[in-house]
Amino acid sequence: MKIRKAVFPAAGLGTRFLPVTKAIPKEMLPLVDKPLIQYCVEEAIASGIEDIIIITGRGKTAIEDHFDTSKELEFLLEEKGKRDLLKMVRDISNLVKFSYTRQKEALGLGHAILCAKDLVGNEPFAVFLGDDIIDSEVPAMKQMIEVYKKYRHTVLAVQRVPKESISNYGVIKGEQVEDRIFKVSDMVEKPRAEDAPSDLAVIGRYVLTPDIFDYLENTRPGKLGEIQLTDAIKNMALRHPVYALEFEGDRYDAGDKLGFLKANVSFAMKRDDLKEEFIEFLKGLKL
Repeated sequence: MKIRKAVFPAAGLGTRFLPVTKAIPKEMLPLVDKPLIQYCVEEAIASGIEDIIIITGRGKTAIEDHFDTSKELEFLLEEKGKRDLLKMVRDISNLVKFSYTRQKEALGLGHAILCAKDLVGNEPFAVFLGDDIIDSEVPAMKQMIEVYKKYRHTVLAVQRVPKESISNYGVIKGEQVEDRIFKVSDMVEKPRAEDAPSDLAVIGRYVLTPDIFDYLENTRPGKLGEIQLTDAIKNMALRHPVYALEFEGDRYDAGDKLGFLKANVSFAMKRDDLKEEFIEFLKGLKL
């Protein structure tokens, strides 16, 4: 079955970016001149996704507003003859079909995905974490969907990370079955470097089969009262194959201040309208 739908959990509080995220959703922080979440939506569309399901929470209405029509703004731009900006604004609201549902309590990533059960239905679907930005020639999700088409089971995106950073991630244990593709036998959440089963860390892209909802419903909350997606996938891997793809592309953790700054510099350097002056600015810095 074709992967038509994508779930975007976006109900988190964004504590790593306080104080700005006290009033602004983390997903709406600007990467050059577009919000983080729009890059992921564009990746989804380029990967063949037709329906976007965004899991929101209190104070996240800016996300809905961004992807909605804005008649007042369109009228103003049309009156002033700013056709390029008018097209840009209209294109945002016409990107794809959007649906929204609320996660009323912050009960973990697994619970957020479970909130999308009725909207997803009984079909495989993609999951995007909106602060993981991947710059790649072939969209990362499209790479993953190709793996799903071949194996017809859950696919995780993984990336090799240095030992000093491994404790920040969920890490897979697996057997390589093809170039860059692994069959997952276990996952360890935030292990110490000496305990990590590999250097392959799970990052914010998933292709999940609909039976994940059964596993999520039967996953006990952890110490913080949260239902973790990692726990549900571990249980799934005991009965069904789970695969991991070491995707090709550059990934930025834009939910982290340093990663966010790196992403802005990298993406600005790709812009013809910014690159030359930006390079001159960087050269002039007393580093």
